Amino acid sequence: MATEKENVLPMIGAQATEMRGLTRREMVQRLLAGAGAGAAWPLVAASHPMYEHLKNDAIFAEAEKLEEAADWKPVFLSAQQSEDLAALAESIVPGSTRARVSRFIDLLLSVDKLENQQQFLRSLSAFQVEAQKRFGKRFPALTQEQKNTLLSEAATNPGNSEAAHAQVVKTVSPPHAHFENLKGWVSGAYYSSEVGMRELGWTGDYAFAEFPGCAHTGENH
Repeated sequence: MATEKENVLPMIGAQATEMRGLTRREMVQRLLAGAGAGAAWPLVAASHPMYEHLKNDAIFAEAEKLEEAADWKPVFLSAQQSEDLAALAESIVPGSTRARVSRFIDLLLSVDKLENQQQFLRSLSAFQVEAQKRFGKRFPALTQEQKNTLLSEAATNPGNSEAAHAQVVKTVSPPHAHFENLKGWVSGAYYSSEVGMRELGWTGDYAFAEFPGCAHTGENH
C-alpha cells in the first residue's frame, strides 16, 4: 500500500510566523512540543521508540552525514534486511528512498536498546514471511499491487494504534501491530528528514504558528 501523502499529512493552515534561520532540528523540536501538548502530528505516537530519538539534538548531525555518504553500509541491519526495509519504507511513505529513511532507521537502531531492536526485527521479518507465504518472493521483489495488498490488509482496523504497538513486544503479534511499529519508524524518519519537513511547510525561513488537527481518519492515520 503506497500510503497517499494527502492521507498522511494534516492540512497546513494559512497562519505563518516569520522565524528566520529556523533549522530542521528546531522545526522538529517545535513539532514535538506541539505533539506533547496534544496537537496532531504525522510523525509518530509518543509511545513509539522513534519519539525519544527525535528529541535527541545530536541525531540530526548524524543524519546529515548519512545523506552525504557515498560508501554507506548498514551498521545494525544486514544488507538483506536493509534492502527489505527500504522497499517497505517506500511502500509505506512514498519518497522514503530519496529521504534516506532506511539509513536513518539503521543508525537509530544501532544505538537503541535491545528490546526495541528485537521488536523492529520481528516486525520486519513478519512481512518477509508473509510475502513468501502469499507470493513466494521477498517483499522487495513483489509487484506494487502485491505490496499494496499486504500492507493494506495489515493496516486494516486495529483499534487503538498505541495498543497495537504495545502488542509487538509479544513473540506472536497481529499483522497490524507489526505494521504500526514499522510505520512509526518510517514516518518518524521521513517527516523529520529535509524532504519530509519541506512537505510540512518548513523552508528554513519560517515555521507555521500552529499545526492543526489531522484531517484524516482510518488506516492511514
